[in-house]
Amino acid sequence: MSSFSRARGVGLPVAVWAVTRAVVLLCVLRVLVLPGPDVTTDVSAIYQGWFDVLRTGTFPLADVTWQYPPAAALAILSPGLLPFLDYAPAFFTLILLTDAAVLALFLRAGRRPGHRPAGAWVWIAGVALLGPTAYARYDLMVAAVAAAALFAAARRPRVAGALAAFGALLKVWPVLLLTGAAVRGRRARALWGSAAGTAAGLTLFFVAAAPGALAFLTFQRDRGTEVESLGALVFHLARHYGWDGQVLLHYGSLEFLGPGVPLVSTVALTLSLAAAGWLFLWRVRAREFGPATLCDAAFTATLLFTTTSRVISPQYMLWLVGLGAVCATVRASRLTLPAVLVLVATGLTQLEFPVWFAHVVASDPQAVALLVVRNGLLVAASLIACRRLWVSTRGVGSGPTDPAGVVAARGPSDAAPAAAPQLTGSAPQPPADGPAPSGR
Repeated sequence: MSSFSRARGVGLPVAVWAVTRAVVLLCVLRVLVLPGPDVTTDVSAIYQGWFDVLRTGTFPLADVTWQYPPAAALAILSPGLLPFLDYAPAFFTLILLTDAAVLALFLRAGRRPGHRPAGAWVWIAGVALLGPTAYARYDLMVAAVAAAALFAAARRPRVAGALAAFGALLKVWPVLLLTGAAVRGRRARALWGSAAGTAAGLTLFFVAAAPGALAFLTFQRDRGTEVESLGALVFHLARHYGWDGQVLLHYGSLEFLGPGVPLVSTVALTLSLAAAGWLFLWRVRAREFGPATLCDAAFTATLLFTTTSRVISPQYMLWLVGLGAVCATVRASRLTLPAVLVLVATGLTQLEFPVWFAHVVASDPQAVALLVVRNGLLVAASLIACRRLWVSTRGVGSGPTDPAGVVAARGPSDAAPAAAPQLTGSAPQPPADGPAPSGR
């Protein structure tokens, strides 16, 4: 590819990114105002309040809305790096810089053999479709760490393990990045050892540095069923037939409280446990792991646990967008359709929050229908991802095994690859002037 063609290939996505992010920034800075609640109050009120507490040397022990692992303190404190700006503008600036870095990561990955530029477009579209909520929460930072971990795994397993552990201490879910990682072999030992060591070291550091580092474990325990979750559809419909519960601000989000809520919450937890059981069965039954298995397994696992959760906050869609973008980058991935369904669900999420959120809280029919479609898309994406992940690792038509030995569960445990892979999930290298392998 000539330098001119490469410049054209980069220029268009960068231009689209710049335009869409300018609109998002105008929204979070309240120059453009969307209908519904102000999504930036989490930053200007809650995050800034936590910032003031954290600077005193303790975690927010008296605040049950602090439901995050200890490394989240770094994200909350990060606007202090820009002391010349007020807290909220500094936070939005750091999110913008992180967003730009993620775009650069996807553009670079898309030029590697066995990869394609589609992931950059999924990222550009996904953040734009979620709207200002994407810049008014720290989840974009977590998605950045997760994407970097997956892309690092093939050549730098120790870096990947450290990033996955750090991500888990930012917001727990990146631990699912290890769903498709091998348990044998030199690279596998490096990845798991780095992940375990980083997690243990950081946890001990935070516990020693400030009281309350692990308080989030108990603050999550008594949550109800949040109004946007899959289980909430039961109560949205039941309200039209005389159910006498209510929607209240509870543990930092609007949740259903009343008769039947504990049962539905238990069912949601049971579904999450069933998802964990399916993932375990998949690992036991899988025979051949291909170049996309690590990212496909991470995307599938995160889809399952997001969809079955008692809480589906709008910013959770960033987790799925980021992992879906990684899958879209790796040619061998079979999860393009689930990634597209996630993009559609992300656009509907901005419509239900913030635009129609008052209607969601009131269980108005049009809002309930919107939630049915959005959550239905997540269910469909989860089921399709499960099916395709299962088939792709059954050993029939599953493509080449992972040359890096990071995701392959079977095969020579310490054999060095014939050629160093470029990124996570990279297929065997083609000739210098030859076409990239299709991975199909």
